[in-house]
Amino acid sequence: MRYGSGPEVLRDVSFALEPGSFHFLFGPSGAGKTSLLRLLYLACRPSRGLITLFGHDIATTPRAALPALRRRVGVVFQDFRLLGHLSAFDNVALPLRIAGARVEQVREHVTELLKWVGLADCLDAPPATLSGGQKQRVAIARAVITRPKLLLADEPTGNVDPDLSLRLLYLFEEMNKIGTTVLIATHNDALVNRFEHPVMRLHAGRLVDSTRPALKAS
Repeated sequence: MRYGSGPEVLRDVSFALEPGSFHFLFGPSGAGKTSLLRLLYLACRPSRGLITLFGHDIATTPRAALPALRRRVGVVFQDFRLLGHLSAFDNVALPLRIAGARVEQVREHVTELLKWVGLADCLDAPPATLSGGQKQRVAIARAVITRPKLLLADEPTGNVDPDLSLRLLYLFEEMNKIGTTVLIATHNDALVNRFEHPVMRLHAGRLVDSTRPALKAS
């Protein structure tokens, strides 16, 4: 992958995410983690090479068919991307409403999930009144509300304290237990080492290793 006529930011990257698996994508800032996620949620196409998503070759899939594939992917963006004119509740509810969920179902599921991430008192709050950590939790809730087939998270614990970081990772694990494939990009090695999930290590645009952590912290 390259941006415009610039140098390749990703090259010789080859891997497969099995359905229902949970992986960390680990690497320092600038390693290419966000660019790799952009390829996976179809924000851009590879400059060369092949991406197969849900059995579809992205290079040959008609453009009109891409939105349906994207709806099967939940994304937690590093910069949140919340809609400023909507409340926390309505930001999280948006994917359900687009999918045609019933009003009662939307109310029940969104309220329950925001309570779970510690935002029961912020349902009506606009994003501008929320802290960075609160915005992060709203973004995570929005990404998981439809139980996507593939969940991608870009530094999802970067704005929250260690205790909440663990709680959010447990939420991702619960999603994984019901069948969602999870890929979390992070540079937090202490957090990664608390879990036994496989780790893909990215360095300078190359996938240099894919292993399980050697030790689970106590």
